[in-house]
Amino acid sequence: MTAPGILSIPSLQSQCSPEEWQARVNLAACYRLVALYGMSDMMANHISARVPGEDNAFLINAYGMMYEEITASSLIKVDLDGDILARPDFGALDYGINKAGYVIHSAIHGARHDVDCVIHTHSWASMAVSSLECGLLPVTQTAMRFLKIGYHDYQGVVLDTAEQASLIADLGAGEALILRNHGALTVGRSVGEAFNWMHRLELACRSQLAAMATGSPFKAVPPEVLEDTWNNYQPGTRRPYGLMEWPALLRKLDRMDPGYRL
Repeated sequence: MTAPGILSIPSLQSQCSPEEWQARVNLAACYRLVALYGMSDMMANHISARVPGEDNAFLINAYGMMYEEITASSLIKVDLDGDILARPDFGALDYGINKAGYVIHSAIHGARHDVDCVIHTHSWASMAVSSLECGLLPVTQTAMRFLKIGYHDYQGVVLDTAEQASLIADLGAGEALILRNHGALTVGRSVGEAFNWMHRLELACRSQLAAMATGSPFKAVPPEVLEDTWNNYQPGTRRPYGLMEWPALLRKLDRMDPGYRL
């Protein structure tokens, strides 16, 4: 320990290509932001990013570290078969990866080559909505972008690779998935895009639960308006998500604590 509460992890920057190092910085930032915006579950859940130039490899968190302490060097590089390709020296802690995280993230990275980042959360709002028969309702403009969100039925803790096929089928070509009785998942062509989808999904879940708590009937929106609004949020309609927001979010983290870059 270099200071109370701070893990001393040797830098891996010299062992990475510039492209991999940037991916590590962005992924570490995403972990910090998920914690900052109240979507983390201590050391549970996972965010992964594909290693640039290595379609068979992705980066994921060390199982045992809190989201707010993840750094670029603390991330573990693993291939789609689950073999660890690179990890820092954690000393006596000897951290590895979580099997459930590997099963979920390897499935998506292996099947969706357009996806560079996968985020899975157990936030209180997404868990609550995932347990509702009605699922996510298009009652706000933010929720309307998820009008055609996918649903994946609960099959137990995701430890069996046999579940990967149905997980991929339920996600399809979409950007978001409600894991029934479990939580939420989003994907993106960049870390910033995946975070944008997750942040908006979280807001949609929270606002629905707040509205439901009042007991007042929902104001219906005409189907054609729902469809037009959903279409306005599709990748082919507008600029990619995260391009504008991500640099500003990194500046926000740099003002608070630039340690994620180490």
